[in-house]
Amino acid sequence: MKKPKFLSADEAAAMIQDNATIATIGMTLVSASETILKAVENRFLETGSPNTLTLVHSCGQSDRERGIQHFSHEKMLHCIIGGHWGLQPKMMDLISSNKILAYCIPQGQFSQLYRSMAGGEPGKITKVGLGTFVDPRRGGGKMNEITQSAPDISDIVTIDGEEYMRYRPIPLDYCIIRGTYVDELGNLTTDEEAMQLEVLSAVLACKKFGGKVIAQAKYKVQAGQLHCKKVIVPGVFIDAVVMCTNPEEDHRQTHSFAFNPAYCGDIKVPADASDALPLTLRKAIGRRALMELHMDDILNVGTGIPNDVVGPIITEERISEDVTITVECGIYGGIPMGGVDFGIAKNNFALVRHDDQFDYYNGAGVDITFMGAGEIDFEGNVNATKLGPLPTGAGGFIDITTNARHVVFCSSFTGKGLKCSFAGGKLYIDQEGSLTKFVNQLQQVSYNGLIAREKQQKMHYVTERAVFELTHSGLMLTEIAPGIDLQTQILDLMEFSPIISPNLKTMNERIFCSDTPFGLKDILHRKQ
Repeated sequence: MKKPKFLSADEAAAMIQDNATIATIGMTLVSASETILKAVENRFLETGSPNTLTLVHSCGQSDRERGIQHFSHEKMLHCIIGGHWGLQPKMMDLISSNKILAYCIPQGQFSQLYRSMAGGEPGKITKVGLGTFVDPRRGGGKMNEITQSAPDISDIVTIDGEEYMRYRPIPLDYCIIRGTYVDELGNLTTDEEAMQLEVLSAVLACKKFGGKVIAQAKYKVQAGQLHCKKVIVPGVFIDAVVMCTNPEEDHRQTHSFAFNPAYCGDIKVPADASDALPLTLRKAIGRRALMELHMDDILNVGTGIPNDVVGPIITEERISEDVTITVECGIYGGIPMGGVDFGIAKNNFALVRHDDQFDYYNGAGVDITFMGAGEIDFEGNVNATKLGPLPTGAGGFIDITTNARHVVFCSSFTGKGLKCSFAGGKLYIDQEGSLTKFVNQLQQVSYNGLIAREKQQKMHYVTERAVFELTHSGLMLTEIAPGIDLQTQILDLMEFSPIISPNLKTMNERIFCSDTPFGLKDILHRKQ
């Protein structure tokens, strides 16, 4: 039987050759093979090799310091093809300063591209991405100036008279993965990981192209000890295994803690006071956004305001049994964490594979998704992927918003310096933000309002002071917050004039009261 070699981190790093294409599997710091990634970086810093690498990754994989930040060196990296870089400041600097080639592929399409590659298909064929910045007619996901003249990694194909995106296969030389237990034969499990991710699909894609698989593991056990159903990657597909010698530092379950059994489903813990959020601008936005829910909805939350506030609000409003919360990494139910721990949840009742989750998002589509956003124009186009000079990338934004039945964007009305306060059920702007978000021209189109209108997708844009709805004629203002002046605090701060609803309403004042719950459960029941 074929068995992997058990190597030191330095020995594994020495396997990687110059000019190689490497896939790494993880999300934020979850499943980051830190022991191996650090060894590869140290080898480059000491010897100049491996260099001129192409790094491939579906998810953002860093906590601003660790993860694939270790590859953020000029000359070490030649090209990056990824889904998201919002927590990778060094990588975004390399991209924005034109030091490396950079392409973006939507996260869900990327996770499933591995499956297509593994099966020898001509790429991932999908509607997802049409009309956005990853469409080759709108830039092809090329994230900086030097990439504009580089070859495309996607194209448009026509099948039965309809247009589709085709994300082309990416030949892999190496795939770096992580697991919890490994036996003497190299069979690998992910018991303590907070996500299942697309580990096996990426491994098989690498094998399709004759590449090598390097795995990091936490515990080594005797052959035959692992339950066959728990083995995620059979050892015959793994070439080398590196045992982590410092799990507290280099095999953390996520950024905030080395291991918590509630986040991998081993235990359920009671909700406590720390799960409730104080009233802030972000919570007020989340409260109003969640008023768009209906009983039995299956919902998705994206990064930013939604992931930081939606889960806690649902918990404190006691509607966890009335709706089902999901996250793109495969979570169902529970209380998601936010910030650098995006993508994990405690007390979730199901945790499916990352690429399988996107079969649902890209197929049936969630009932409603709550997404962050940065810019919006009159036509309902939204930019959430490039704000200012730094390219954050798409993550799962394009995948999920394309097919969700109802999209609710959550954003402050202005940016940079906005400060608010609340009293007597009213909203007060203590300091206005200096950044305009309602603009005539977007930096990038992440969500295509025209396509949304053509397929009659429902869309709202919720801020702390105003609610907009996308209509066939354009963006319509439907609600304003109590205490806000329509002309000076809304219309004068927009580059375009929205349609104003003839039935313009005042937002529910309980949104701006600090007492909890604010009555969301009653709102949902009245809709039945």
